[in-house]
Amino acid sequence: MACYCASSFVALVLLAPAQRVQPPAVSAQEAPLDAEKSPSTRAVPRTVQIQQMHRLHVTTSGEIIEDSAGARAAGSTGSAGGPHPLRGRIQGGCPQQVSSYTDADFEGGAFIVQAGFAEGEIAAASYILSPGDFPLRVDLLEMIFATFNATVETTTQWSVLVWAGTPDSGNLVAQFSSDGDLLPHIVLPPGSSGVNVAVSVDPGDPGQIIINDDGSHTFSIGYRIDVHNLQTQDPCFFSPPTCCNAFPATDISGLASSTGNWLFGIDCGPFGCPANGGWATFQELPGLPGELCTPSGDWVMRATWTPIDCGGGEPGACCLPDGGCFDVTLGDCDILQGSFEGEGTSCATTQCPGPTEACCFEGPPPGCLDLEVSNCIPAGGFPQGPGSSCNQIECFASGACCLPNGTCENDFFEGDCNAVDGLFQGSNTTCDTADCPDPEGACCFDTGFCLLLTEAQCSSVGASWSGALTDCVDSDGNGTADACEPDCPEDLNGNGVVNPQDLAILLGAWGDCEGCEADLNGDGVVGPFDLALLLGEWGPCP
Repeated sequence: MACYCASSFVALVLLAPAQRVQPPAVSAQEAPLDAEKSPSTRAVPRTVQIQQMHRLHVTTSGEIIEDSAGARAAGSTGSAGGPHPLRGRIQGGCPQQVSSYTDADFEGGAFIVQAGFAEGEIAAASYILSPGDFPLRVDLLEMIFATFNATVETTTQWSVLVWAGTPDSGNLVAQFSSDGDLLPHIVLPPGSSGVNVAVSVDPGDPGQIIINDDGSHTFSIGYRIDVHNLQTQDPCFFSPPTCCNAFPATDISGLASSTGNWLFGIDCGPFGCPANGGWATFQELPGLPGELCTPSGDWVMRATWTPIDCGGGEPGACCLPDGGCFDVTLGDCDILQGSFEGEGTSCATTQCPGPTEACCFEGPPPGCLDLEVSNCIPAGGFPQGPGSSCNQIECFASGACCLPNGTCENDFFEGDCNAVDGLFQGSNTTCDTADCPDPEGACCFDTGFCLLLTEAQCSSVGASWSGALTDCVDSDGNGTADACEPDCPEDLNGNGVVNPQDLAILLGAWGDCEGCEADLNGDGVVGPFDLALLLGEWGPCP
């Protein structure tokens, strides 16, 4: 989706844009060449038929209901066939609603694979409701991602986002990102296949997603591709190759809402999609539906939600575990696991306690109390993080901790492991059996492009890995990540060789020269010491 210039990649569509009837599916062997080889346009038809849709169903608290291969996780609950497998109407609560523009079958069928979608871009939809539907609770989010004739197993890192209002101007109220541990990445096999990425909010999770009306009577959801399986070149000019990546899908039946479907595009300048990047509705993208970079169908996504208040007694202030407050009925306050302050009370005049957390005490005897966040440390306890509770954690449990640099340390408390951004492996675990993920670092390609990859991933494509925990920051704005700059300051003209041309630059700057690059030792003067450094590195840069 990054740009629509002549060298751009194309969307892999299932239906010619001028048609409104579904064409017969063709096999992978009959399909034309990859879309990114098209000479001029992004709306070249490519048919893919997904007979069996995989399902990646997780909760925001990290429970895997169903894995990406379609096999139910042991001991989980829910049904794979329905649109909202965790939820039903809770006794005393309001009936669930589903908002969506697509008529696609989330269990399989024909889809348009938007293969121009780059890392950092977001597919989103906004839904306008009745003012009486607010406040509402988001229960389930779903979207279809798919591959087209992939030749390798693809792993895609993703995020799901929720806004009160529209995504361009609303308030972001929730965001969850895959990390390969708590929330799995999308993993699809070779071939043409798809997955329904479903994210539920467990009814017992104190961190419910509640949306208030911001005056627009609108809420929005979106899915972002954070890291492709393989995006090796500038996506403004080269698409992530279809051989190796998964992409968001739109439907084949035409565009039901040109203003309700949104795209956040990366900045590819005035000829980007949209121009200069940022948010745009499908109506605001260049071209008619199916032309240039405007999809011909709706995003295959939907949201399942429940109104908070639909009658059943006089409302009152309901204090939530995170310190928030809503004016709802007693029954709805119970559903939110809040503390009801009484009928006729109001959040405007109610002082709710702050957010709570589990607070561990060494004793003797050792114990745990759910306290306000501000009270744990003064009481001599060890805080376990806002939103935690004593019935969910084991105080002073120690085990193996996988550190961000890929190493492992034994005898870490869970809280201490989390404090250093580590991955706690569980109580009584050891590094001997821990499966710590490989660290990521800056991977530098010959084109100058940089991606955060593991050393093995970087080496597999012949690129240069800069080391664990290095990043792709370009602090000097020269188009090359700092980690990918040649480590040869004596090469003053940047041609990879220290030679007479560099000597001429140094001699031309001889004397006081505060901050100039010829001042190799940084003493504010270009002189004999700098000359010695340059001559000491004479020849090709390391």
